[in-house]
Amino acid sequence: MRSRPNLLFIYTDQQAISTLGCYGNPAIETPNLDRLAARSVVFDNCYVTQPLCTPSRGSLLCGLTPHSAGLFTNNIPLSLDIPCLPEIGDFRDYATCHNGKWHLGDEIFPQHGFGEWVGTEDLYRPHWREWRDKDARSPYHHSLTEEGLEPDTQFPDGSPAFSRGYCCRLPEALSKPAFQAREACRYIRDHADEPFVLYVNFLEPHQPYFGSHDDQYPPESVILPPNYHMAPTEEQPLRQRLLAVGRWETEIDGGPIVTEDDWRRLIARYWGNTSLVDAQVGAILDTLAACGLDDDTIIVFTSDHGDMMGSHRMAGKCTMFEESTKVPMMLRVPGELDDGRRVSEPVGHIDVLPTLLELMGQPTPAHLEGYSWAPFLREDGELTERNVFIEWSGPESGIVGGPRLRESIPECWRRMATDDEIVAAITDPVRTIVTPEALKYTWSTVGDDELYDLSDDPGETVNLAAHGGHETTIHDLRAQIAAWQRRTSDPLAT
Repeated sequence: MRSRPNLLFIYTDQQAISTLGCYGNPAIETPNLDRLAARSVVFDNCYVTQPLCTPSRGSLLCGLTPHSAGLFTNNIPLSLDIPCLPEIGDFRDYATCHNGKWHLGDEIFPQHGFGEWVGTEDLYRPHWREWRDKDARSPYHHSLTEEGLEPDTQFPDGSPAFSRGYCCRLPEALSKPAFQAREACRYIRDHADEPFVLYVNFLEPHQPYFGSHDDQYPPESVILPPNYHMAPTEEQPLRQRLLAVGRWETEIDGGPIVTEDDWRRLIARYWGNTSLVDAQVGAILDTLAACGLDDDTIIVFTSDHGDMMGSHRMAGKCTMFEESTKVPMMLRVPGELDDGRRVSEPVGHIDVLPTLLELMGQPTPAHLEGYSWAPFLREDGELTERNVFIEWSGPESGIVGGPRLRESIPECWRRMATDDEIVAAITDPVRTIVTPEALKYTWSTVGDDELYDLSDDPGETVNLAAHGGHETTIHDLRAQIAAWQRRTSDPLAT
């Protein structure tokens, strides 16, 4: 690998770790990502910093926890004063590009050290900074109009736009993933003779949970998650129970998700979206190889958070359950980290940026809150045992949120608790620790603590915090969370 390696950073949106063959799903077809896994280091227990788009993406791009970056919930712009990878190191001789969903403010405009920008998500227009051109549209929008397609919706001011639902119904060749892959392949060919940093983020398999591969998997062939029948009980926080009922009774893609057949239909389409992305990842990897850059490019694959997808009778993210917080993570460094080894120790997304900087020969600034895996991986493939921390900070629940939270409480929730109890549960900020001993403890500001032993209970069905005999363990884990909070200047630190 040359001294100034390329970086190809591919990340998806809301991809459960269970959607890849290399992570143990024998029914799904992901040949290209499985091929990448076979020549990468594969992390079996990688956790996000917060199971929500904007906060998690901020950590990947700037190396800070959500509370340090000020990204408590969705649609908060990342401060222009907080540097991302291209701004942190010495990348003056690099070509740099971000391709796809950003969700960190000013969605379709070049920023944070990326010289080229291939935007796809116009719907975030209401969240652009005031001085941005409101008539601007993404390259993906223009690609569709060049094909003779007309926008199907409009913003409140009458400005036309293509909705996500419309785009997801297009043939594969016109889909966002295919457009992004073409643009990524073009970028690689155009910059084959100079070092480059290329981030590619696919919206899929994120909802609306349908796409051009809807028919790839027969719903009757889908095996439901092992903990499908384990909906949250009275021993688990009210917030989890509210989300389970809300997800269950809320319409997704035009129909309620109630029966096992409904869930299988949903999961089958979710798998189809994953295979759609896999096909486009294959095109990008093939182009990289065709340009002779395989041995000069560090490759990362991960997702910003997971999806419950039937576990505990839930869909979406926004919970601290494993399916929401744990994501795929592959890292390939040619000649060093390219042998398919597996890492079982828990790791966090907060460490990705310092790891990449070191692998690319860049110094690690003191303000970053993670640590580099590179020395440990290069020596023996094992990491120093460390705790991983996850947070939840805002009222965004995926169903209700914002200043009108009380007015937006679904009727199905009101059957379970009073409005005051519901608001307290949904706005409850929590902090979670995952230990190398496979203990997972969530501290709640309203007393809805959770403790799971993942080695004995990987489906998180028995909340040990609701039972006696674990007081010493809980006290110790709470102390470790408090120490991390103080170290990272968490506003909730005590």
